Amino acid sequence: MDRPSPAHSPENSSRWANAIVHAGMFLTGMLTTLLGPLLPVLSARWSLADAQAGYFFTAQFAGSMTGAVLTGLLLPRRGFRFALVLGFALTAAGALVLGVGNWAVGLLSVYGYGIGLGFTIACTNLWVSESNPGRRAAAVSILNFAWGVGAVVCPFVFAVLHRAGQSYALLYALAAAFVLVAVLFAMIAFPDPKREVEAENPAAPRPGVWSIRFGPALGALFFLYVGTENALGGWVAFYAKRVSAGPGTLWVIAPSFFWGTLLVGRALAPAVLRHVTEARIVLGGLVLATLGGVALLGATTLAAVLACASLAGFGLSAIFPILVAWISHTFGEAASRLAGRMFAMGAFGGATLPWLVGYLSTQFGGLKAGLVAPLLGSVAMLALLLSTPPPVARRTSPSGHTNA
Repeated sequence: MDRPSPAHSPENSSRWANAIVHAGMFLTGMLTTLLGPLLPVLSARWSLADAQAGYFFTAQFAGSMTGAVLTGLLLPRRGFRFALVLGFALTAAGALVLGVGNWAVGLLSVYGYGIGLGFTIACTNLWVSESNPGRRAAAVSILNFAWGVGAVVCPFVFAVLHRAGQSYALLYALAAAFVLVAVLFAMIAFPDPKREVEAENPAAPRPGVWSIRFGPALGALFFLYVGTENALGGWVAFYAKRVSAGPGTLWVIAPSFFWGTLLVGRALAPAVLRHVTEARIVLGGLVLATLGGVALLGATTLAAVLACASLAGFGLSAIFPILVAWISHTFGEAASRLAGRMFAMGAFGGATLPWLVGYLSTQFGGLKAGLVAPLLGSVAMLALLLSTPPPVARRTSPSGHTNA
């Protein structure tokens, strides 16, 4: 009897898939956060007001919302491989077009790569969560650590290229890298853990988001968290530029302080989760994020902006991986069907709160007024968690079933 070669064994395929998933997440982190340092360039090119510039965030996360909704429809039918290949291909196409043509073309391209990001972020997070049922939050924290590395590296790479007069070169390089990742996903044997679970339980109940007590609260948390994170990370470079009011370009790397401490927090999260409950980590993080948001409103120097952004980033660091883990804890075997709705709520928040920052800034004459929006987002998340208890993490038995 022929045996599968080591190169095609399930274990080897899983390792390859895991490596490519994390590499893709690194690239996704770069593109998701590139809009922040690129925004002043686009704004100057097309002479945009803050409210108009804010539409780029709306376009990106409206696209992400579309991609997340489509993920919920396609994932149960076509599996992870199809959704990931499609997502990375769309992301490459959108990134390639940004910077070509007028403002409308730019918005359309951002919407296009946003759809791809919606597919890739939802699918990769859910795949890692479902592949690690005994340590969901820790595994997703490591995945989002890779995303954070990309987010931190991006402003530095952009700053070097910007000084060389090549502000759009990073977009083209990322587009090529996304094409490569899509090709790799199409070629490898990609394990589909959730499909295997559903095949073993064909008669499992099909709950809806509204039929589970924590379901609506989880959707609201996704909306508020993604909106808050991207409002701060997206606008901090613009805010730092206006506070510094000098000829230098140090403001370009301001997002790296926010994403850098977010990265550090995600690196520490797996160890901390062994000793502290998920709910306590989220609550403590939101307190830090709120304090950072309050201090940011009073910052008058570039150094103060960087310090406040760092505090807020560290506070937010572990929240998203835990929210992803709560999808599986809350919905069980229906997670692959309902996860798209949670990520869509997150994308809706990402489309709304960063735009709201620009709108409030234009209406009230300054970004300080606009940055009240993410501060209120942190406060709202605190209030929501204190009023609605989150789910208790399930432990995996040796047989592979979950126990409360």
